[in-house]
Order: sequence, then C-alpha cells, then structure tokens
Amino acid sequence: MRQPERPVGIVGYGAYVPRYRIAAQEIARVWAASEGALPITSKSVPGPDEDTITMAIEAGRNALKRAQIAPQQLAAVWVGSESHPYSVKPSGTIVAEALGTSRWISAADWEFACKAGTEALSAGMGLVGSGMADYVLAIGADTAQGRPGDALEYTAAAAAGALIVGPAQQALATIEATVSYVSDTPDFFRRADRPYPMHGNRFTGEPAYFHHVSTAAKQLLAELGRTAADYHYAVFHQPNVKFPQTVAKQVGFTPEQCQAGLLAGEIGNSYSAASMIGLCAVLDVAQAGDRILLASYGSGAGSDAYSLVVTEALVAARNLAPRTSAYLKRRQLIDYATYAKWRGKIVE
Repeated sequence: MRQPERPVGIVGYGAYVPRYRIAAQEIARVWAASEGALPITSKSVPGPDEDTITMAIEAGRNALKRAQIAPQQLAAVWVGSESHPYSVKPSGTIVAEALGTSRWISAADWEFACKAGTEALSAGMGLVGSGMADYVLAIGADTAQGRPGDALEYTAAAAAGALIVGPAQQALATIEATVSYVSDTPDFFRRADRPYPMHGNRFTGEPAYFHHVSTAAKQLLAELGRTAADYHYAVFHQPNVKFPQTVAKQVGFTPEQCQAGLLAGEIGNSYSAASMIGLCAVLDVAQAGDRILLASYGSGAGSDAYSLVVTEALVAARNLAPRTSAYLKRRQLIDYATYAKWRGKIVE
C-alpha cells in the first residue's frame, strides 16, 4: 500500500463522451450474429473530427473548471491511452498547448492498455505528494478499435476522463491510499503497426481481469482494515456490463454500490477512460463523507486500486462543468455504414 507523505486528493475532474452511438443490435445485424447475449446496449463512436487528443482536451478543460485553477498552475499533463493519434509525436504536448499551460511543464504519454490513465494518476500522486508539484493533470482517453466481426467490435468505444491531483486541503475527494498489482498475463495485445488487437482467449477472464482486479481491491481493503461495507460506492474497470458486476461480488460489493459508476451498457468499453469516467460519474452524485473504491484494469496485465473520501467542497464544484450524465443524454445513433466510414474500417 502506498500513501504519500504529503496528503493529496482529486481537486478537479472532468469527463467527455462523444455524442454518437452505434447499437450492439446494429453490429449483430451486419454480421448476422445472435442478439441473445449482447454484452452492451450501445457504444460511443468518435465523430470524424474527434480523436484521443480532442477528447482529452475537453475532459481536461472540464477538470480545470472544477479545480478553479489556471492552466499555468499545472506542473504536468500526462495522457494515458492505447490509441494515441501519433506513433512518435506525443499527445501530451498538444493537450498542454490547447489547455494553455506554461511551457515549463512535464508533458508525456502513458501506456498500459486500459489502465494507462490510472498509471498517470498514481505518478501524479507521487509528484504532488513529494512536494515537487502542486497540481498534476492525469488523463485517460481512447478511441478503441475492434476488428470487423470480432467480439471486441461490440464494446471497443471512445471517451476521456481527466483528474487533477493536488493538495488534500483543496481536494474534492482525498486519496487515502493506493496499491498496484501486475503480472505477465497475455490476455489481450496488439503488435506494433497492426490495426486491431487480439484476444488471449482463455487468459481474458479469470487469470487476467478477475484475478488482478479482485486481488488489488482485496489487498487495499485488507491493508486499510476495511470491508466493502465501509464504502458507499465502488468503480471497477468495465470492459462490458457483466465483468465489473462479477468482480464486485467477488470483493463483497453490492450491485447498488456499483450502479452510479457503471456506464459500459450505454457507451461500451472506453479503455483507458473507462474506470476514470466511472469515477467522474460517481463524483457527480456523491456526498461529503462518502467513501469510494476505484479499481482499474490493464491487459497484459495489472490493476491499480484506490480508496477515496469525498469532501464538502465537491457539492459546489460539480456544477462548474458538464456532468457525465449530460454527455450520456446527448445520444445520437448512427448506422454501421457511417460507423465503418468514420472509423476507417474500409481499406483499399
């Protein structure tokens, strides 16, 4: 368990979800697949002018509004993703420039499959907790791709979540502690220059997602001397609707504790953003004193777990930027042909 010497917390947060959706039934129709066990209802699709960078900027702006700090006060802008638009040129520098930060800043890209965003969050805790910085912006953003006709195509979605780490006395939610648990488990991977990822099939569920997420969450609870009953909310990485509900039960949480942060049914698996926008959705409704458990997951594989406590400052700050629910409500369905065109699935 890691706890910074200088207490830290989330001083600003923001989400962004594209307005466009494709229904899982539409994907099943095109591929003549069974609609009996679709993993979600619909998934978010980035518009033709949207990518990981544009979504990260929008989420970052929302986080800055809630933090009520100037962009020049940020010491770092870190963007976690597995779908950066450029293989070499960093996303972090573009996001920092668009947000109006100082040039004297750390800007970088992070990678660890779906938990790249929380990797940046943990590093931000270290930078602020050591006293080297006052504010760090950690973003998880992805425009995930799935091979046409593959099971992953039903869930691979797009969104961004941004969290600003700062001193605990200014926090909307303090971070009590965190743990990280990793192993070399090849459940999901994409080789360099390949357009679509591949499943490790038998590694995907039990030895990968469930083992890592439940182990990290249980370890954090044990070291804090707590149980699931001590928490009002829990947010788990959500590749679909079933997985987070199953792992929540394994750790001891009820469906009611997880409902506020469970967005996969509506927007699919937003990869690096998934657990972070789940936390944003919970912060949109939580009250002072509520305790939140957050557990991310990244294929390959690993999980970061955090314990947070909401402060009285949250209620006033949450209305300074659009809530996550506002992005969910502006839902506009598109057909498969439009989706395939926008996502570059038609190749000469």
